[in-house]
Amino acid sequence: MGGTEKKKYERGAATNYITRNKARKKLQLSLADFRRLCILKGIYPHEPKHKKKVNKGSTAPRTFYLFKDIKFLLHEPIVHKFRDYKVFVRKLRKAYGKAEWETAQKLQENKPVYKLDHIVKERYPTFIDALRDLDDALSMCFLFATFPRTGKCHVHTIQLCRRLSVEFMNFVIASRSLRKVFLSIKGIYYQAEILGQLITWIVPYTFAHDHPTDVDYRVMATFTEFFTTLLGFVNFRLYQSLNLLYPPKLENNAEESDLKQDNEEKYAMDSESYMEKLAALGASLARVISSSEEDDVVPDEFPAEEENAVLLEERQKEQQMLEKQKKLFEGLKFFLNREVPRESLAFVIRCFGGKVSWDKSLCIGATYPVTDDTITHQIVDRPNLDKQFINRYYIQPQWVYDSVNTKTLLPVEAYFLGVILPPHLSPFVEEKEGDYIPPEKLKLLAIQRGESTYESQNESEEDEQDDESEDEEDEDMDETEKQDEEMLKKMEAEKVKNKQLNVEVTAGAVKLENKTEASQREQAEEKRLAIMMMKKKEKYLYNKIMFGKKRKVREQNKLAAKRKAHDDVLKAERKKNKKVKFQ
Repeated sequence: MGGTEKKKYERGAATNYITRNKARKKLQLSLADFRRLCILKGIYPHEPKHKKKVNKGSTAPRTFYLFKDIKFLLHEPIVHKFRDYKVFVRKLRKAYGKAEWETAQKLQENKPVYKLDHIVKERYPTFIDALRDLDDALSMCFLFATFPRTGKCHVHTIQLCRRLSVEFMNFVIASRSLRKVFLSIKGIYYQAEILGQLITWIVPYTFAHDHPTDVDYRVMATFTEFFTTLLGFVNFRLYQSLNLLYPPKLENNAEESDLKQDNEEKYAMDSESYMEKLAALGASLARVISSSEEDDVVPDEFPAEEENAVLLEERQKEQQMLEKQKKLFEGLKFFLNREVPRESLAFVIRCFGGKVSWDKSLCIGATYPVTDDTITHQIVDRPNLDKQFINRYYIQPQWVYDSVNTKTLLPVEAYFLGVILPPHLSPFVEEKEGDYIPPEKLKLLAIQRGESTYESQNESEEDEQDDESEDEEDEDMDETEKQDEEMLKKMEAEKVKNKQLNVEVTAGAVKLENKTEASQREQAEEKRLAIMMMKKKEKYLYNKIMFGKKRKVREQNKLAAKRKAHDDVLKAERKKNKKVKFQ
């Protein structure tokens, strides 16, 4: 017989995968460089279906990559840069060892540097793709921006993350694209709608961060290296879409900079005070075309069919609601006390059109003092204040976040100083039909629909109840008076009879309650409450199990009914046969 012999483990699934060590040797990279390359290119290990076949009969734990992914990495230009950097480190050590300082300086000047621009374009072919994958990038950049300047992370990376995160926050303010805010234990969750894409990220509390010891900061830094490049591209495109200058400039500074010389302008851009003013989020950004020159574009209205008319009306209503939400704090002036989270509140208030300021000693960029008569709301997070103005509300910070989530200005009475706050509900939880909705959420939904405020709702309910109760009381009073008169007459008649007959009063019999029935009722009530308080996943599984049990019971009942019918038919036939025999 002709043909070559087919060897084991040389075809099929075994050839589709490669172990990490083999892949590293094929690329001629160290383990650290291989990890960096895989993170930057977005290549991750794969778990094969038939691990023993892929592992050539062995059951030893190994990490596998797809062979086509490793082939793809062979043509990556960064691999050559990694090798050049190894050579550079070797030469630098040699120069320092021989005390050749001039050679070391020249080597430092010609240090090999790589860029990740081509990888960003490769991984995200369109701008919408980049926006969809922006959640992790923002969360990581905001996290690194809060790191202290210690030896754990490079100072340049921390500064870059802070700059990019501030730029993104200023864009969200300028575009008014913020939709939801939630204060959690981990940090503050934000959700913005940019070009139709919902982007959610988390910002850690500034005072809460402490360096954990069991985290590999090199891996995090590699991710951050890619994310900063991505966020830089995205910020540039987003600023262009609103005709904003990039790098961002403040409006006042842009006007002043025209009068200054070029050198002074450059110095102002690079100075730390300018960056602090930008990070204060108190002033608006300069535009390429001023907002007064821009024309408000009104979309064309085309005659719609009857089927699409309802959808168009719904969209118009949603658009009106959205426009109303964007102008939620317009016309309001806020002043932030030093104990409240300044950056978060300034960001949220300005995203919805409000003006905000704080004490000059707290942060640069304050626009008006605490004595300003036009301030409408002062946000305070302490039980009492010594000096208070009559013409403003003193409220706790939660009012701002709850108002944003409900899309309406909530009544301030529930958020006054020293008042126990209502629960801060998550706007990301959406209840379906049949789910349990807490009473606090029902009140907020009623306010959102514009039915009434807390007080007016309660007052209206109380008035209705009072009116009903008054009418009922009047009717009840007449009936009770009659009943009392009748009872008194009966009591007097019974007393007279007892005196005449000398009847003694005997003790009544105690009514005993069945303990088994009471315990069964208690168990049934506990079970009902436990089912009601279940989580969604657990409830789904419980319903599935109960459905299966009920189906089994139904099938058993059907079989029993069939069996009974069959037995009845047999009995009837036997009776007939007996009658025939006797005849």
